Amino acid sequence: MKKTITRYIGDLYITNTWYLVLAGLVVAFFLSFFLAPLLIVVEGITLLFLMMTLADYALLFLMRGGVGVTRIVPARLSLGDDNEITLSVVNKYTYKVNIAFIDELPEQFQERNFKKTMQLDAAKRGGTNYILRPLTRGAYSFGYVLCYVQSPFHLLQRRFKAAEQQTVKVYPSFLQLKKYQLLATTDNYLSGVKKNRRLGNSMEFEKIKNYVPGDDVRTINWKATARSNGLMVNTFTDTRQQQIYCVIDKGRSMKMPFEGMTLLDYSINAALTLLNIALLKQDKAGLVTFANETADIILAERRSSQLTRIIETLYMQQTAFKESDYEGLWFTIHKRISQRSLLLLFTNFETYSSLERQLPSLRKIASRHLVCVIFFQNTLLKQIREDKPDDMEGIYIKTIAEQFDFEKRQIVKALRRHGIISILTTPKNLSADVINKYLEIKARQMI
Repeated sequence: MKKTITRYIGDLYITNTWYLVLAGLVVAFFLSFFLAPLLIVVEGITLLFLMMTLADYALLFLMRGGVGVTRIVPARLSLGDDNEITLSVVNKYTYKVNIAFIDELPEQFQERNFKKTMQLDAAKRGGTNYILRPLTRGAYSFGYVLCYVQSPFHLLQRRFKAAEQQTVKVYPSFLQLKKYQLLATTDNYLSGVKKNRRLGNSMEFEKIKNYVPGDDVRTINWKATARSNGLMVNTFTDTRQQQIYCVIDKGRSMKMPFEGMTLLDYSINAALTLLNIALLKQDKAGLVTFANETADIILAERRSSQLTRIIETLYMQQTAFKESDYEGLWFTIHKRISQRSLLLLFTNFETYSSLERQLPSLRKIASRHLVCVIFFQNTLLKQIREDKPDDMEGIYIKTIAEQFDFEKRQIVKALRRHGIISILTTPKNLSADVINKYLEIKARQMI
């Protein structure tokens, strides 16, 4: 009984058009008190309106048909990227319908005004797309898709609860892997990645090939050129099987937000992209995460399942609200990583004093490994420094911002004095800058 009531009454909704027509009839009846001949016309229109309402109800609820919707969601969503969601629709009615969709999106999006509309001919299939950009990792639960269907009368609408509830996990940005992995197989540089002048090559000979513009003229093979009709050059492979570690700080400084995502999430996306390129470059990829204690360590290897292990480990990482223990990090690296490796440390130093506290541990690590410290520019401070204040308070704020910027530059110089490479970048350019630095280090044979 309850199911029947829901089907024939509970799913019935009245459109704005119905209310507008009703309001117009009320006004017309009021005017008919003053214009008696108008009463007959208004009564006729009212009768027609009631008949159309009944006919609309019959079309939506009594005739066979309905609307079927399938939500097509990727098996996993990519953090910080645009993920396309598709609603596939089939009209089972024998007439054209107007459909309004309300998808019950995961609570993480806090979307309260989601709505899509479309028209669909009788017995036809169609679809509509929308984009979701998740800003945190974790499980996202989708609810039902609510469809509000109108017949050609546009007076009533029937609700259909379609699609199934489902949960999808948001992983670190695997879409960036496809964007940047071209760097591992070609000498062309993608947009957003600064091109480096290659200062050297490894001595491992690969092959002789035809000269193309951009090749180093110092590698021309004159003997091979003399035997052919064109210039020939020697090519060399980069040194392989080197150990590359991404070391990610999960302390409270990495909780700082930028465009909805934390610095930790930006670092995780960049680390995943870099380690994927390292594997494609025939290097060994490893991972270390730490906060007040070392949380996870994946030793550098090149086996086929290494990237999957790294992705699953990165998916589980969360920011800790404690001071990061660099002394403990040094002890773990000293104990577990015996071979000289490239360590790319993702962290954040806001002041010079914060670096001074950790510098002794960084120097110990740098004595055995090649260390590259990646930390972040404060984009808000950049805006403040570019402003032109017109009062004393504004001048004071700008002076403080310039002091913070000066300390950032001092951090870079201090790291350089102790033989530690540094990258000062923005979250937006993080992946490109880190990949660029890795390729530069490979070209210089610094590991």
